[in-house]
Amino acid sequence: MLNLRLIHVGRLAARTLAAGMSAVLLVAMPLAHGQAAAASKPAPAVRAADPDQSRIGPGDTIRINVYQSPDLSMETRVNETGDISYPLLGRVKLAGLSVTQAEQHIAAELKRRDFVKDPQVQIVVTQVRANQVNVLGQVGRPGRYPLDLTGMRLTEVLALAGGIVAGVGSDTVVVTGTRDGKQFRKDVDMPRLFQPGNGAEDIVIAPGDSIFVDRAPQIYLYGEIQHPGALRLERGMTVMQAIAAGGGATPRGTLRGLKVTRTGPDGKQTQLEPAMDDQLRNGDVVYVKESLF
Repeated sequence: MLNLRLIHVGRLAARTLAAGMSAVLLVAMPLAHGQAAAASKPAPAVRAADPDQSRIGPGDTIRINVYQSPDLSMETRVNETGDISYPLLGRVKLAGLSVTQAEQHIAAELKRRDFVKDPQVQIVVTQVRANQVNVLGQVGRPGRYPLDLTGMRLTEVLALAGGIVAGVGSDTVVVTGTRDGKQFRKDVDMPRLFQPGNGAEDIVIAPGDSIFVDRAPQIYLYGEIQHPGALRLERGMTVMQAIAAGGGATPRGTLRGLKVTRTGPDGKQTQLEPAMDDQLRNGDVVYVKESLF
C-alpha cells in the first residue's frame, strides 16, 4: 500500500508540474508578443530635463512627427500670438512651453479627443527666432545667436560668437536686457570672473539680451620714442611700462620732462608731468621730448 500511495502521489505531482509549466507558457507567450510589439516602436528621444530646455516662442519653426500617423506630422511656424494650427485640434498654444511640454500637450489632446489611442509625438525646433541674443562689438563673429538651452551663461554665448578678439577686445563685457519687466545692465569683469569663488559673475543670459564687447582701452605714444602710435592699456599700466612697451626713447629722446595729455569727463584736456610709476588712463597721450644735449 505504501508503494502504491507513493506512485500515486508521484503521478499527481508530475501532472501538476506539467499543468503549471503549460500555464507558464500560456502566460509567457502573450508577454513575449507584447514585448516584441513594444520593441517595434521607436524609442522616445532622450531629452534634457525640462528646466534645461529652451522655450518655444513666436517665430520659431517646428517639425511635429506622430508615430504611425503621417497625416498628423507637419512642419509649421509658431505665429506672433504663440499658436500653431494643427490638424484635428485647431489652434494650439505652444509659446512658453519647452519641447517636452509641447510634445506632452499635443499627445494628451490627441488622446483626450480619441483621435489617436496612444500618440507618440516628437517635436524638433528647426529654426529659432524667439530665443535669441545679440552679440556685438569685438568678438570673432558678431550677430544673433539662438539660446539652445535655458540657463546658458555669458561665457557659453561668447564662445558661440568666437570669443573676444585677442588684443583688441575689452576685458569688460556689458550685458543689457530686461529682468522682471525692468531694464537690466551689468558690466562683467572677465578676468575677475575666472578667479576662484567668482563663478556667480558668469550670469545667465535671457532671450532678447544684448552682449557688447567694447574696444580695449588705449593710450598713445608720440615724440622721440621707438614705436610711436596706439598701445593697448593694460590694467595698472604705469608710465614706465608704457615707455618700455613702446621700445623706449630714441637716441635723441629723453625721459626727463615727460608730458601726459589727459581728457576729462567734460572733454577738457589737461597736461600733466607724471612720475614714472604713475598709472595711465584710457585715452592718455604720452609725449617723449627731444633731448637738448
